[in-house]
Amino acid sequence: MTGHRGGIPGSKLLRWGKRLLWANMFFSFFFLYAPIIILVAFSFNDSRLGARWAGFTLKWYGQMMESEAIRVAVRNSLFVAFVSTAISTVLGTMTAIAMERFRFPFRRTYDGILYLPVIIPDIVMAISLLAFFSLSLGWMNNLFGLQGNSALRPGLTTVIIAHVAFNISFVAIVVRTSLRELDPNFEEAAQDLGANEWITFRRIILPLITPGILGGALLAFTLSLDDFVITFFTTGPGGTTLPIEVFGRIRRSISPEINAISTVMLLASMLLVVVSQFVQRRGSTSV
Repeated sequence: MTGHRGGIPGSKLLRWGKRLLWANMFFSFFFLYAPIIILVAFSFNDSRLGARWAGFTLKWYGQMMESEAIRVAVRNSLFVAFVSTAISTVLGTMTAIAMERFRFPFRRTYDGILYLPVIIPDIVMAISLLAFFSLSLGWMNNLFGLQGNSALRPGLTTVIIAHVAFNISFVAIVVRTSLRELDPNFEEAAQDLGANEWITFRRIILPLITPGILGGALLAFTLSLDDFVITFFTTGPGGTTLPIEVFGRIRRSISPEINAISTVMLLASMLLVVVSQFVQRRGSTSV
């Protein structure tokens, strides 16, 4: 069949359809990744003016490493990411096990609430956390009679709590996927051999879902390291993280040093995502 009489043959329609799909894919990738490629390229630009290429250099990366403000911001970001990831991984794993293995009142309601940090805009969660911390810190200051310099203020502690609040959901989603893919025959065999629930969990379930737990932890670490909106609303004096430091610098001017910082953050995020995907795929093939 070559199509309707007087129309375009079916083979030509198929060829044009493939060309349009290739063109759509090319332009989509171009608009997505061209700005990132330009940012990385100009982080090696010898000129401070971002619009003119003056040669290859690594001096902006050297200045980035020598900046005390950037070193402090990196330490704060890593500290918040490690602590919030550890807490959210434990709580998220416990939540996933409870949601998959137990039936309790209002389970569906809690299941819906669990997905809220994933689907609601960051600005909404940031404002809600800001209101929560404002009321909580104000109540505690009044309770203990703290005022002035001795009063409780937002800082790294509030940022960690905020990151845990949204990271629990992401960890729970990843771990629940691992639990659903788990073969129940392993648990039944262990129980038939006399293992109780704790031994079955420790010797059978936990090793099998460990790749999912590690994948969720890496995802939480990546989200915490890159978060800006929620951190900006919940931080305080001394709680500057790397994304906030970049935002403060870019408000003054866009320099190749900012491009270098952004490139390092981009590479770190990509590496964590690749490792997370590798761990999850390895775990899914081993089950």
